[in-house]
Amino acid sequence: MLRNNRSIFLLSLGCSKNTVDSERLINQAEKNGLRFVENADEADVIIINTCGFIADAKTESIDEMLAAAEKRKQGKIAALYVMGCLSALYAQELRAELPEVDHFFGTSDMEKIIEILGGTFSPKHLHERTLLTPPHYAWLKIAEGCNRTCSFCAIPKMRGAYTSESVENLLEEAILLRNKGVQEINLIAQDISVYGYDRYGSSRLNALLLELSDLDFHWIRLLYAYPQNFPTEVVDTMRERENICNYLDMPVQHINDRILSSMKRGIGREDTVRLLESIRESNPDIRLRTTMITGYPGETREEFEELIDFIRIFRFDRLGCFAYSHEEHTSAYANLEDTVPEKEKEKRVQEIMELQENISRENNKKFEGQSIEILIDEVDGSTVYGRTQYDAPEVDNECIVNIEGNAVKPGDFCTVYIEDSTAYELFGRIEIADLG
Repeated sequence: MLRNNRSIFLLSLGCSKNTVDSERLINQAEKNGLRFVENADEADVIIINTCGFIADAKTESIDEMLAAAEKRKQGKIAALYVMGCLSALYAQELRAELPEVDHFFGTSDMEKIIEILGGTFSPKHLHERTLLTPPHYAWLKIAEGCNRTCSFCAIPKMRGAYTSESVENLLEEAILLRNKGVQEINLIAQDISVYGYDRYGSSRLNALLLELSDLDFHWIRLLYAYPQNFPTEVVDTMRERENICNYLDMPVQHINDRILSSMKRGIGREDTVRLLESIRESNPDIRLRTTMITGYPGETREEFEELIDFIRIFRFDRLGCFAYSHEEHTSAYANLEDTVPEKEKEKRVQEIMELQENISRENNKKFEGQSIEILIDEVDGSTVYGRTQYDAPEVDNECIVNIEGNAVKPGDFCTVYIEDSTAYELFGRIEIADLG
């Protein structure tokens, strides 16, 4: 147990769901009088919230643990704690390799962490957070864990079964965020499509959206929707409610039937295409983001070409691609041989991203000569960096604007005239600033 005068540095790695966990932990600790610093060199205690999703994320987490362990070994810090997905999955192995770490925690051990820091956990303050994002946007985690059995993913083993948060608690948390000045909330979960089934017996995503829409947020955004069981009425609500962004992140992962079946996605090509086309028909203004995996065990050149052709024809508005990572604790690791060479995987990723770059360039060209609303994220002298409603924080396009003497700040919404574009950037000048 640590004294309250110790300073703490928390490093939050990985996804936005991890960020929310870190924000809750910090808030609980601060309520106990504990103090956080922004620089590891100023800290007495280091906490690392790890990611264990794919090899690159694991490597980053391990590198940070090794650096902190060296500080602990040299006596530069009083304690080192590791939490999160990698810690949950590999606690025994990590404990053997890193004796300098004082304690390893899983993904749901916040109460234990607060206690070991010398504080008392307060359940009534669980949904209060100290934001690690800029103050004008935040993540709203609507569920924990996952019940899907995707062959390439170990998230269910890291975070447990799917557990929806109650609508009442989410509305309470959203009101707290709005009172802090948050203008944009981004709904997240490992799978938002099935929100509510475990708690209410049916989908509650659309009902939650309608309630949130009434809370006076400027933008509400949906991320990480699984194609199977997606509640399509949500797309109509997007079209009808002005403050719900015409944006949907729906990771498709592949389009070939054999690979989708091996991935245990529960949906094939025909139903996937039908769903995506119906979404665009219901809401022609929607922008769709997706994620693909290439180099999956046994993926032939013909199957890859099928994926490439699908991307070329469907023309996703936003697209990311991962090289398949053969991860322990997954059924693919246990049952399939990692047959595609790493160089070939990377070559296929590059082919997909070069194709998507051309699609994105052509899509962005359509904005030139138009006026569009953006949210300002950053001000750097006479230049500001913002996003349209079609762009999620940290992953999507930027709009780079000359402010021409306008006194604007992060969190302001501005109407911008688009003068030029590239594949991943819009360039313009401010026409109207809605100063917050």
